[in-house]
Amino acid sequence: MRFTALLDTSVLYPALLRDVLLSLAHGDGSGMAGTYRPLWSQDILDELGRNLREKAGLDAERTARLVGEMSREFPDALVEHYEPLVPAMPCHWKDRHVMAAAVRGGASTIVTHNLTDFPPDDLVKFDLEAQHPDTFLSHQYDLSR
Repeated sequence: MRFTALLDTSVLYPALLRDVLLSLAHGDGSGMAGTYRPLWSQDILDELGRNLREKAGLDAERTARLVGEMSREFPDALVEHYEPLVPAMPCHWKDRHVMAAAVRGGASTIVTHNLTDFPPDDLVKFDLEAQHPDTFLSHQYDLSR
């Protein structure tokens, strides 16, 4: 089973970072599996769509196409039925849905720019860690060598 990482909206929003992270997960086209399995939730995808429309100025059609392509390329990435866990998550209130999806999806890592919202003491209880995308990408590079 591949290493599993939940991708927060903060790392899916920047186009270049999103492309790098998803390319690593997809593999190289030679039949070799990607270096990890990405996860996200519908809440994360909805937030991504909102941010792309409101902050990046993308229209709804283009945003829907992007999210649809992500879903088609990674059909097993969507974590469902995490909502009952949200109230029990000890992290920052606005990111409880992220942590709940990571727990429900069996992720080892949450890849995010918002490290302060996921204190290590809160995550260790669920055998999780939060990593900045630079750290995550460095680890993926090291593991692939």
